[in-house]
Amino acid sequence: MSAKIVLATSNKGKVVEIKNMMNGYEVINYTDIIPPFHIEEDGDTFKQNAIIKAKAVFEALGDNEAIVLSDDSGICVDVLGGTPGIYSARYAGVGAGDKENLQKLVESIKEVGFETSSAHYTAAIAIATKDGIFTVHGHMYGTAITTPRGDKGFGYDPMFIPEGFENTLGELDDEIKNKISHRGRALENAKAVLDVLL
Repeated sequence: MSAKIVLATSNKGKVVEIKNMMNGYEVINYTDIIPPFHIEEDGDTFKQNAIIKAKAVFEALGDNEAIVLSDDSGICVDVLGGTPGIYSARYAGVGAGDKENLQKLVESIKEVGFETSSAHYTAAIAIATKDGIFTVHGHMYGTAITTPRGDKGFGYDPMFIPEGFENTLGELDDEIKNKISHRGRALENAKAVLDVLL
């Protein structure tokens, strides 16, 4: 396997998670090759934003042989009409961190009179190559809670209990989380595409 897979993300948590799940592939982040730059994620869906990021980094690299992988993902809470959805990473405002975003989501659920809600995560992955753009999805269903538990993972992990489990993603070992997560499922689908490309 000669080609490197270049990740189009500035999210350190995502970089670690994706590298761990992509055993057998040489994975590097785009910021290891070129300086980081702002990408305007102005799509209406996870898929559109994933494509925007993958294309932007592919073009910035200026390498026709590059294979760029981007992930756009987030949590959709039913009692909030699917919020925060594509705005998950900036729910508490531009520049907000994981703690601020999580706290705002906890407060938003409580404000509508609930302590828990059914919810799901979506991950859209886009792969940009000289031959075009390829996209895949992964989903994980479960319950959002307003009493976060655990300090593993990142983002909203401490307030999400996957279906069939009693622990939050913030309490589960990485090995279990990676098998059941939206990103893990999307990456499994992405590997099928990469195996054809590489």
